[in-house]
Amino acid sequence: MAPGSRSWGAVLLLAAVLPAACGSCGAEGGPLEPFDELYASGVEAYYGGDFAGAARCLEQALRSRRELRAERLRCRRRCRGQVRLAALGAGPAGELPFFWALLRRAGCLRSCEEPRLGATSRHRATEEVRSDFQRRVPYSYLQRAYIQLNKLEEAANAAHTFFMANPEHMEIQQDIENYKTTAGKVSLIDLEAKPHMEDYSAGVRHYDKEEYRLAITFLERALEGYYAEDEDCQIMCEGPQRFEEHEYLEYKAGLYEAIADHYMQVLACKHDCIRELATRSGRISPIENFLPLHYDYLQFAYYRVGDYVKALECARTYLLFHPDDEDVLENAAYYEDLLKGTLDLATIKPRKEAKALLRRHKLESHLLRVASIGLGFTYTEPNYWKRYGARQDEHSVPSSISSEPEDGPRLSLTKKPTPKPDRELKEGGPLLYSDVKFVYNSQQLNGTQRVLLDNVISEEQCRELHRVASGIMLAGDGYRGKTSPHTPNERFEGATVLKALKYGYEGRVPLKSARLFYDISEKARRIVESYFMLNSTLYFSYTHLVCRTALSALHLSSHQ
Repeated sequence: MAPGSRSWGAVLLLAAVLPAACGSCGAEGGPLEPFDELYASGVEAYYGGDFAGAARCLEQALRSRRELRAERLRCRRRCRGQVRLAALGAGPAGELPFFWALLRRAGCLRSCEEPRLGATSRHRATEEVRSDFQRRVPYSYLQRAYIQLNKLEEAANAAHTFFMANPEHMEIQQDIENYKTTAGKVSLIDLEAKPHMEDYSAGVRHYDKEEYRLAITFLERALEGYYAEDEDCQIMCEGPQRFEEHEYLEYKAGLYEAIADHYMQVLACKHDCIRELATRSGRISPIENFLPLHYDYLQFAYYRVGDYVKALECARTYLLFHPDDEDVLENAAYYEDLLKGTLDLATIKPRKEAKALLRRHKLESHLLRVASIGLGFTYTEPNYWKRYGARQDEHSVPSSISSEPEDGPRLSLTKKPTPKPDRELKEGGPLLYSDVKFVYNSQQLNGTQRVLLDNVISEEQCRELHRVASGIMLAGDGYRGKTSPHTPNERFEGATVLKALKYGYEGRVPLKSARLFYDISEKARRIVESYFMLNSTLYFSYTHLVCRTALSALHLSSHQ
């Protein structure tokens, strides 16, 4: 477990059965060292008391991960430009030009990546390791290592970086306050900050202070960063995918089914880049209406600095996303009145990059819906541009001005008040899976933080779990060896995910059955996380398969 972090729960259990990396944390020169191996070496060094080695390995792991992404982006961009995919031709050989181009692009990628990265298989980290990096767990280790090395400024930055993705982590928050006290004035730096998100936040802060020229500078830069990051996100989705709807250990498909399955996974990933770019580190919910908000803030900011052409341009861009927004429609009409007679209003058009993104997004959505019917997988289109809802981020939605110029129509351009963060637990979020059925909520169950759901697993999965349980359960497991921990009238047997996976690797139960136990645990975690609309990651401290059996009177008497 990372120092100062919560239990890793089910995610850690899978990693626990795999051998840890050991030895030094990489040599100079040669192909890029895999970040997961460097990470394992850093953790090993940390627990071995070699804090200098731990810091060195963890720093290299973080650097390796960044370099891996940069190299993949460079090669995929290069090969996109060098090898264009050909259109299908007519006749029996009409497919050959397309597949020839496909093979050439694959060869281009391999020849581009291998000199720096080595074999592709070296850089396939497990889902658990990728999750650690997404949650910034390496920075928790780094912080502690830096403390031991008396590098307080580095420790403060590592702690701050971890805290930005884990804002409810009270121990790290206290550590940061301690750094401020012991190290004097500390300029905390988020080492994993997203530039487009930082610029957006700065723009909104200046907007709230009515510093409109500065707000424009930061919001325009945020848009540039957003579209650049969107392109990167699209490209990175072209990597390996996991087929959620298939038994991946026994997956067999024909040529076109395999291509379609993989492409649909890639397309769903690309389609979700909008959510990815709107979500702060460590949060589940994106900032609602994130991309359109830029244009909403800008249309008023440009109005306030007297640039009515830009104000109208941004208002019309916002209306691409929300054509029925009455406030912005009124604003656009007012800007048109201000500009009437000075230029041809038809020349003021919505921004091209926003139109292109929306056009692509709608086509992606159409393809996903059609494919979900034809290929038989589940797909639910999220509302990516939702303007209002139960979940709130820390910034308000501006949509306006409530000032009335003396000689103009009424404007609804006032800033709306910023809502206070809602600390109360919410419920009623999406259940994520179409088969899962809601039964009772907290109130109906006479409690809090409760929900009863049906069809979380299928009957076949239930039978498979029962078969696994019969082979791995031990009496008293999970209850400190007590077979009747609550009353003498019942017997408890149990098994953990760790034990199931261990038995699977030893061949004592089918590995795919053991993996099913883990996958179902993860599915339940995601459903609970979504249903209760949590704004930080949910961690399971313990996952247990339990068999509870009532004991007969005869059985009881024999043990008295």
